[in-house]
Amino acid sequence: MGRIKEWEELTIADNFLFQKVMQNPKLCKKLIEKLLLIKIKNIFYPTAEMTIENSPTQKGIRLDLYVETDKGVIIDIEMQTTDDSPSLLPKRTRYYQSMIDQNVLSKGEDYRKLKKSYVIFICTFDPFPNNNLKQYTFTNRCHEKNELDLGDDAVKIFLNTKGEFGKIDKDIDKFLAYIDGKAAEGKFTKDVEAETERIKEHKETRLEYMTLMMELKEQWREGREKGREDIIKNMLSVNIPLEQIIKVSGWSKNKILSLKNILKSE
Repeated sequence: MGRIKEWEELTIADNFLFQKVMQNPKLCKKLIEKLLLIKIKNIFYPTAEMTIENSPTQKGIRLDLYVETDKGVIIDIEMQTTDDSPSLLPKRTRYYQSMIDQNVLSKGEDYRKLKKSYVIFICTFDPFPNNNLKQYTFTNRCHEKNELDLGDDAVKIFLNTKGEFGKIDKDIDKFLAYIDGKAAEGKFTKDVEAETERIKEHKETRLEYMTLMMELKEQWREGREKGREDIIKNMLSVNIPLEQIIKVSGWSKNKILSLKNILKSE
């Protein structure tokens, strides 16, 4: 687990703050209209924090920003600051899209009820290295006839704050520059900046962030301890000397012997 940022260090590029800023419906609506070059009457937030977990055995997802338009179009926007392996991010969008579809379509319902959906990643790096585009938009097209679109209403968009090529809305261009650490320019981006500063002055939101970070730290600590315990169990199972286990694990002799007794009784 990397270093957790202090509240004062957060910027719009941090998903917690991005999510809070976009709870302002006027800003969120404007962002979507400019991203997708459409006009919408209203947007709806199903929940403040959207988590989709369709079954206990399935890997769940927690979405940064999940909204629905008045026409039923679903839009998921994620802030991505970690430069993962080239294949991981596209597969994440595939999984997110499938989970959203399952969440929308109740068991037994007709597939025709699937809604148009967009999964959008705002990346602080080029998600497709050496292409240097500001925006990458993907739909499913026929290989043999490129102009033939599958028409499944599933769209994936990657925005690149470091991109230099490609034509995008001028306000989105300035917004991406702001995410990348540049000064806010243009009315929309300045409105986003003002909302960001307002939220950072909000004591209750600061407390919410600190509480969340404490919970994440505790989960990480518990996960790390559980991993260490599993390693010690494996070492005991192959009769590695007690002194060596103590040296490797950092656990006390009594704690290791206690674990050994528990294993014997199982």
